[in-house]
Amino acid sequence: MSRPIWVASFLKWIYPSRRILAKMTHIPLVGEVVDQIFFRGDETFLLPLDQTIQVNVPLVSPDSMVIPSQVVEYYINQASHHWMIDFCICREGDNCQEYTHKLGCIFLGEPVLQINSKLGRLVSKEEALDHARRCREAGLVHSIGRNRLDSIWLGATPCENLMTICNCCPCCCLWGLVSDFNPKISQKITRMPGLQVEVTENCTGCRECADGTCFADAIFIENGRAEITLECRGCGRCVEVCPEDAILLTIEGKRNFQEVISRLDKVVDII
Repeated sequence: MSRPIWVASFLKWIYPSRRILAKMTHIPLVGEVVDQIFFRGDETFLLPLDQTIQVNVPLVSPDSMVIPSQVVEYYINQASHHWMIDFCICREGDNCQEYTHKLGCIFLGEPVLQINSKLGRLVSKEEALDHARRCREAGLVHSIGRNRLDSIWLGATPCENLMTICNCCPCCCLWGLVSDFNPKISQKITRMPGLQVEVTENCTGCRECADGTCFADAIFIENGRAEITLECRGCGRCVEVCPEDAILLTIEGKRNFQEVISRLDKVVDII
């Protein structure tokens, strides 16, 4: 059953308090309850922008090149139903000044038929693909997977048949709370398997990557050089802002693409 429109308004109203709420999940019983109700069984991959990735495979033909956006395109092409939200609830809730509010999430699967029509609309496969492309062109990073929280606030069930494609800015995304959530919850979002992040000898320790760029707080400066911790989710923002081109993101190719598909297929069925 679709949720009334006031639910979205309420979520936008409380959104500025999200860090306080997330930190409460470190209280043992609270964290367990929040995980069970809102995040149980979820898995979401963060996909860096295509241009931030170098592909570690011989490119004998264009078809051999695997780029992150192909994961999104694969599921849009597979899905039985496609829904676009008319706004980004996170950016509106945070009154984002840097990125457009008009490019919202894409939801896939039969449960989208239950979403309140005042929030968005059913679209064709071609419209969904075009929307995803425009999000990337606007500098937004995709995250894709199963998100029980979306199923709850949208009233789109079962969650096992609803896939979320978020289009995230670095300042307002809900998953910017990975350093605030209980680790059991924050581990629900991960980077693509096989994705490697390396700081090269070109690094000058300028701090561009460390000061407000990494939403996972995974970069720090030590001995005049950037260091990246295992908390990195591979969003590629650091690659974009580095003035010395000193940070390198690589992915091994088709094997890792297939691993993402295999893992997502185990938690959500949208066909």
